[in-house]
Amino acid sequence: MKNNFPGMSKKKFFIQTFGCQMNVYDSERLGQLLENAGYQPAENPEGADLIFLNTCSVREKPAQKVYSSLGRVHGLKKRNPRLVIGVGGCVAQQEGEALLERFPYLDFVLGTKELFRLPAILEDLENSGKRQAAIHLEGRTDPYASIPLSPPAGKAFSFVSIMQGCDNYCSYCVVPFVRGREVSRPSREILREIRSLAAGGAKEVTLLGQNVNSYGQKPGGEIGFVQLLEEVEGISGIRRIRFTTSHPKDLSPDLARAFGRLSKLCEHIHLPLQSGSDRILERMNRGYTREEYWEKVGWLRHQCPDIGITTDLIVGFPGETEADFAATREMVERIRFDEFFSFKYSDRPRTRARLFPDKVPEEVSRRRLAEIQSLQTKITQERNKLWEGREVEILVEGRSKNNAQDSTGRTRTHRLVNFPGTDYPEGAPVKLKITQAHAHSLRGEPLGEGETRP
Repeated sequence: MKNNFPGMSKKKFFIQTFGCQMNVYDSERLGQLLENAGYQPAENPEGADLIFLNTCSVREKPAQKVYSSLGRVHGLKKRNPRLVIGVGGCVAQQEGEALLERFPYLDFVLGTKELFRLPAILEDLENSGKRQAAIHLEGRTDPYASIPLSPPAGKAFSFVSIMQGCDNYCSYCVVPFVRGREVSRPSREILREIRSLAAGGAKEVTLLGQNVNSYGQKPGGEIGFVQLLEEVEGISGIRRIRFTTSHPKDLSPDLARAFGRLSKLCEHIHLPLQSGSDRILERMNRGYTREEYWEKVGWLRHQCPDIGITTDLIVGFPGETEADFAATREMVERIRFDEFFSFKYSDRPRTRARLFPDKVPEEVSRRRLAEIQSLQTKITQERNKLWEGREVEILVEGRSKNNAQDSTGRTRTHRLVNFPGTDYPEGAPVKLKITQAHAHSLRGEPLGEGETRP
């Protein structure tokens, strides 16, 4: 017996994405799946028949944002009982049926490797009205294989997942429990997807994975990561290749050399350090020492002196002493990252670190975070200053957020550059002279009309 759930045609969907680039990619593929099923995208939640929250639980703050958003959409459900609400991604995988119990107005929960089942879930809701949680995790070699690819024309920047899951089990990280074990996508599927994106106008592609360095070493992949980069290098239409994220323990000399020989591979790497203390790195189960990390930074800068290196840092990890924190400060000063993402430690479900007894007081973590961020802001501005007077090429990303009369784009080293003018199409290569460095961006001036159009 059918109830009042919306059918599979002429309905509108709204997807709200939380967290990482992997979730952005997942949301794009879900949108394609829904459009193939007859749905149309809604401009806002108020105009949707289906609201889907694609979630992140790597840190506490993004997870809390999900619960706040669920509270807000509850009001929409009260006004429109036919509205279907679903939660997917890492929080969905982590909590499963408990979300249905906690939020009685929630209609379904979809795990990280069950995305392809979304149309079937919606059809079952229409036919039976039964709320459900689909969170099967293991045994999926390529959760995207069942999602037809129809890249939007004219999209210059695209993400492509090359693998899912993680086998590292860092003591603070929930990813292995919500994304499963490492599984590499077959290279033929990845390359087919990138060729399709290039045919649709993509100029820059970012390869995604929890640990791209280990691509091909686990089930599903038949070539290594550097070989995959070489194959992407040969795809016509693609001007730039990026990837994230790299695990330091798996960064090889061969990958470092790729930055010096692959012309499309951008001179930027995100290489999470997490801590500068060997004692804390061991407690985190990171698999490398500070000196091993420093050695690999040396490989990268030897092959590519201008390479941009960004990182992640966690302060206030259980047991972190002032001496441990000082070691982290020393590494930041020594390496001089171009930028970093820094966080206070927070307990995550099912991780070993949540059981560690020697938690750092909140006020200490807050102080350390402010101190390390202040240091990095100074370093970032100093490193940006080195680019003043230099000529760079950016790909236009759109209007600047700070000035409606400016456009913005990124250098190959991932620095954000704002410059005057708004008549540039997305993805257009523009040559600029850097005129001013700021704490988190650069200012540039176009070099001339003849050099600033594709």
